[in-house]
Amino acid sequence: RSDVLFATLGPLPEGYEMRYTRYGRPFFINHRTQETTWHDPRQEDPLPMGWEMRVHSDGRVFYVDHATKSTQWEDPRKNKVSSGPAIQYSRDYKVKYENFKAHLPKPPTSNGKCEIKVKRASILTDSFEAVMSKQTEDLRRRLWIVFAGEPGLDYGGLAREWFYALSRDMFNPYYGLWEYSAIDNYTLQINPNSGLCDPDHERFFNFFGKICAMAVYHGKLVDGFFIRPFYKLILGKPITLEDMAEVDIETYNSLKWIIDNDPEDLCLTFSAQEDKFGEMVETPLVANGDQIEVTNFNKMGYIKAYIDWKFVKRISSQVKCFKAGFNDIIPLRSLAVFDENELEYLMCGITQIDVEDWCTYTEFKGGYSATHHVVVWFWKAVRSFDNEFRARLLQFVTGTSRVPMNGFRELQGSNGPQKFCIEKWGSNQDLPRAHTCFNRIDLPPYNDYHTLREKLRVAVECTGGFDID
Repeated sequence: RSDVLFATLGPLPEGYEMRYTRYGRPFFINHRTQETTWHDPRQEDPLPMGWEMRVHSDGRVFYVDHATKSTQWEDPRKNKVSSGPAIQYSRDYKVKYENFKAHLPKPPTSNGKCEIKVKRASILTDSFEAVMSKQTEDLRRRLWIVFAGEPGLDYGGLAREWFYALSRDMFNPYYGLWEYSAIDNYTLQINPNSGLCDPDHERFFNFFGKICAMAVYHGKLVDGFFIRPFYKLILGKPITLEDMAEVDIETYNSLKWIIDNDPEDLCLTFSAQEDKFGEMVETPLVANGDQIEVTNFNKMGYIKAYIDWKFVKRISSQVKCFKAGFNDIIPLRSLAVFDENELEYLMCGITQIDVEDWCTYTEFKGGYSATHHVVVWFWKAVRSFDNEFRARLLQFVTGTSRVPMNGFRELQGSNGPQKFCIEKWGSNQDLPRAHTCFNRIDLPPYNDYHTLREKLRVAVECTGGFDID
C-alpha cells in the first residue's frame, strides 16, 4: 500500500533514488551526500523516531508507534512528543553505571594523551588507520582530537564531535556493512552480506567495536541505534521470538502462526531463503535441513533454528570481531550488570529530546535569565523545530545529538557534568556561536522572535568546524 502514498507525490528531487528493502519497504538514497533514509524527501517533516505511517484497508492513513506498540489516526507530528529521562529503571541504572565506571580499567599512570588527527572529508579511513595502529593502553588515555585545518583545542567538545561525525559515517548503510531493519525507522542491523561489499569487513567490525567501547569509556555517545538482538548478542543473551517482533513483524506473525497451528500443510523444511543481491538462495538451518520437513512435533525446533540463523549464524564472524574490538577497551564481562535496553542508553543516549527537561537544566550568563524575552523566544523556536532539528541544534552546541540516560542534568562538559548554557553576546546582525567544550551557545539579543529563529536555523545548517575559544 506504500504505492498509494507515493503515487500523488510527484518526482523525487534531483539526486534522489527510491529503492526497496528485501521486505518490500521503500527507502531513499541521496547520491549527493551518499546517505540513505526512510523519509520520502517529497513529504513534509519526517515522523518522530519509531513511528511509521500505514494505509488502512478503507484507504485512511494511520500511524504506528513501535515503541509503545500502539496505533492512532492522528499524525504524531501535530503533537508534542516528549520522552526525556522518565524511564522506570533510571535510578537503578545510575547505581549500575556508577559501579560500572568505578571498575573500568584505569588509563596508564604516565602523562600523555591519545592524539588522533583526521580530515573531515576522510574521517572514516583516517580514524580507522589511527585507532587500529595504537595500543589498547593508548586508546584509554585522554583523547586529543585534531581536525586537520581547524585550530580548535580539544577540551572535550572535539572528542564528542569526532564520535558523532565518525559514527554517522561508519554506520551508514550506503557502504554495505550495515543495513536498516525491516521496521523501526533508522534502526540498524549488521548486513549478513557485508563480506561481499568489503573484503576487509571483519577488521572494520573490530574497529567499530573499539569505537563503541571508547565512547563508553570516555563518557561519550555514538550516533547509531541498533536492533535489540544486537545488544543481546553483545551481552551474550539468547535471542527469543519476541525479539523478532521488533525487527520483522511479518516473519514474527508467520512463526507465531506455526506455534498456534499445525504447519504440515505448508510443506516447510528446516531451511530458509534469503535474497543475495537479487538471487534467492536457500540455506539449511541444520545439517541436511532441506530434507527435513517441519511437522507439528518438531516445529519448536524449527523456530529456534530459524531465529538462531537469522540473528546469530549469518553474522557470527562480524559479531565476534565487534565484541573482540569492544573487549580490547572494556572487558565484556563488566557489561553483565546491564540489560539490553540499558546498554543501548549507555552507548547511544536518549532518542527523543525533552524540551522541558532541557529548559530545567539550563543556566544563563551575561545578563540573560529564564524569563528574559530573548531566552523565551529561544525556547519557543526550539519547540517549533522537529526532533531531528533539535538534535542538530544540540549537536551544534554540545558536539553530540544525544542526551545521556538520566537527561540533561548529566550533560557532560570538559570537566565532567556541565549544564547547557545560554550567554548574551553580540548584536542583531551576528549569528549564534557555540562552545562545545562548555555546552554554551552565545546568543545575540535579537530584536524579534523571527530574526532569532532564522539566525539560529542558519547557524545550525550553514556553519561547521571549530575555532579556538
